[in-house]
Amino acid sequence: MNIRPLADRVVIKMVEAEETTKSGIILTATAKEKPQVAEVVEVGPGGMVDGKEVVMTVKKGDRVITSKYSGTEVKLGDTEYIIVKQSDILAIVE
Repeated sequence: MNIRPLADRVVIKMVEAEETTKSGIILTATAKEKPQVAEVVEVGPGGMVDGKEVVMTVKKGDRVITSKYSGTEVKLGDTEYIIVKQSDILAIVE
């Protein structure tokens, strides 16, 4: 089963957060922050959204930074995805 986003939606998969800090301190699950870096899995076609033309600027495989609590979480099999609007993506990581 695949997820195909509509309009200006993007399906992303969060990249796992660091388990240790730069100084070597191991973080417990409760001490970790929600990761903000994700990989783009699928991109919607864009088009007319709310009367405005939306051109998709992200593509499959891009690593992006998203707003902290944006999107809708979806679990498909054992994998968790988040569906966000393109406007919730803040930057592309190069």
